Amino acid sequence: MSAPGRPAPAGADERLLRTSPFRKLLGRPELGSLVGAVAVFLFFAIVADSFLRATSFGTVLYAASTIGIMAAPVALLMIGGEFDLSAGVMVTSSALISSMFSYQMTANVWVGVFVSLLVTLAIGAFNGFMLTHTKLPSFIITLGTFLMLTGLNLGFTKLISGTVSTKTIGNMEGFSSARKLFASEWTVGGVELKVTILWWAVLVAIATWILLRTRFGNWIYAVGGGADAARAVGVPVIRTKIGLYLGVAFAAWISGQHLLFSYDVVQSGEGVGNELTYIIAAVIGGCLITGGYGSAIGSAVGAFIFGMTGKGIVYAEWDPDWFKFFLGAMLLLATLLNAWVRKRAEATK
Repeated sequence: MSAPGRPAPAGADERLLRTSPFRKLLGRPELGSLVGAVAVFLFFAIVADSFLRATSFGTVLYAASTIGIMAAPVALLMIGGEFDLSAGVMVTSSALISSMFSYQMTANVWVGVFVSLLVTLAIGAFNGFMLTHTKLPSFIITLGTFLMLTGLNLGFTKLISGTVSTKTIGNMEGFSSARKLFASEWTVGGVELKVTILWWAVLVAIATWILLRTRFGNWIYAVGGGADAARAVGVPVIRTKIGLYLGVAFAAWISGQHLLFSYDVVQSGEGVGNELTYIIAAVIGGCLITGGYGSAIGSAVGAFIFGMTGKGIVYAEWDPDWFKFFLGAMLLLATLLNAWVRKRAEATK
């Protein structure tokens, strides 16, 4: 066996060669985002005194988790070579369905929660079905779904409630137990933590396990690298892509229930624009726009960068309008750094 970092002897099987830890590190999609996260942390630690407080850490984690819950399945979808521009409004749709069904049917709120789950998964299945059977780009398919859901959210809410927001369901049976699952909080060492942080960690762990330890994870990378080539070697492309859209829909349902049970009522116009936030978090985390490369852990780092930047600007007492500038700068720098890391990784193979 040849030594790490040296050319393989003639006739040697490359699969038997040892890979140095440095090469493995360079090959990780999330390396660039980790460097960026350290830089952002150090920057705000210097310019904002309150950034390093324990209470601030809990706030940053909460902000990151609300993005990270969606960024994880969106990252898997992007690795599979597709987009979902309806993800932001789908979160709001999930919350509206749960709230309005429970209120109008005067049922236990858990009935609305499960109806919302079924409808949200149906929306995800619709996106996947249309994509795989019409051969239209996912950009067009999900843009159409985005527009339809935006109109339905506003139209149905006005039709049923008479306003742009839902009626309160805080006094209905089952609300307190549902709130414990989707919007509770607990205190650890004086730091207030939201349950969304736990949901986020679980989803990232599951997504990472799927990518690295399952056949479905291999399928995701294969269809992202080239659907025709993947189909030629027996990968079920249609089933894989529909499954990815169902994953995004499931995360949208979780986020929607958190939105509802955190505030009791839902504004029908919320969620517009959040789909770009989820995509940007995945890109900052190392996912390629072209598919076939990325990780769920990277999406978590990207979401954490979002949380640090959004709250760091507040703690530094800057004008919040600067957030968009920092967001654009981070996106460009992270994309360039990720491209450099990938080239270095390929050069050292």
